[in-house]
Amino acid sequence: PAYDIHIGAGALDLVPEMLSRRRRVAIVSQAAIADLYLDSIRSGLANSEVFLIGDGEEAKSLSTVETLCRGFAEFGLLRGDVVVALGGGVVGDTAGFAASVYYRGVDVLQVPTSLLAQVDAAIGGKTAVNIPEGKNLIGAFHQPIAVVSDTDTLASLSPREYRSGLGEIAKYALISDNESSGTGLIELLDNSKDLVLARDPAALADLVAMCSGIKAQVVAADPFERTGIRATLNLGHTLAHALETRGGYELTHGEAVSIGLIFAVELAEAAGRISSETAKRYCSVPGSLGLPIQVPGGSEVKAEDLLAIMRRDKKASGGLTFVLPGKDGLQLVEDPPTDALAHAFRVVGVAG
Repeated sequence: PAYDIHIGAGALDLVPEMLSRRRRVAIVSQAAIADLYLDSIRSGLANSEVFLIGDGEEAKSLSTVETLCRGFAEFGLLRGDVVVALGGGVVGDTAGFAASVYYRGVDVLQVPTSLLAQVDAAIGGKTAVNIPEGKNLIGAFHQPIAVVSDTDTLASLSPREYRSGLGEIAKYALISDNESSGTGLIELLDNSKDLVLARDPAALADLVAMCSGIKAQVVAADPFERTGIRATLNLGHTLAHALETRGGYELTHGEAVSIGLIFAVELAEAAGRISSETAKRYCSVPGSLGLPIQVPGGSEVKAEDLLAIMRRDKKASGGLTFVLPGKDGLQLVEDPPTDALAHAFRVVGVAG
């Protein structure tokens, strides 16, 4: 992309220097994250103000955006100033969207502190908030001026938050296996699984760099999701978003993506797009990282309810659209056969 992505231990120290020429800096974060990292960012900034938002998907709302924009105005933030998004995906999405609409767009610096955001959410300029009808339905493309991914911040994540990021890493492993320039991410994960689960700093820096690279490459080819190339990044997300919308977000995003990956792989196999060996190889990835592979309480969940939500998916043009692996790489597939859908639902534990 046309901006730098700084990755590694101690990368937070770069932020004050990057912003030293800015008149005003609005830092958007959450209480727990601000406690840990605010000082290292604010040191040396002449005029900064901190705006804290709530935790969880509930904070990704239009009312939060209004509160932020009113705060920016009160602070005197103008078009030449900058917003810093310091936090996980919720902060990045919400602060990024607020920055995209405030004064019709002010600069944003993404400083992701969760594994999920470092490998995925902070890169590519997608910003959005939720409405009751669905996740990320109100949003804008607003590329950051830079991304700063300090892998030291990952040590403070809860086991569940960390695992959530592994869900997106599993997605990238499957995506890269379907690209001609395949990076061998599945093999890397296989060989360094213990290091990854132990949060080894060097292994993490490699993973974040690989995933960021895959995403940045795809985004550069299709920045506004017009050609279908960028849609491949939504592998596993059609079911994932439906599970999140229906379940009131009790699954983390990465957990939902993990189940969505299994679903997409099984769907592709049942539709004759990939061999059973390939399906088996792909399905082993999320499980080996300790991710869920079935919907919790799936026997209580109706496939029809999930299908109804999926038909509203942003990738869909009215029908059901899935990103599926195949002999020619990842493709958008519309309305797969009913029996293939039924098979995939059964595998992830959802009743008919």
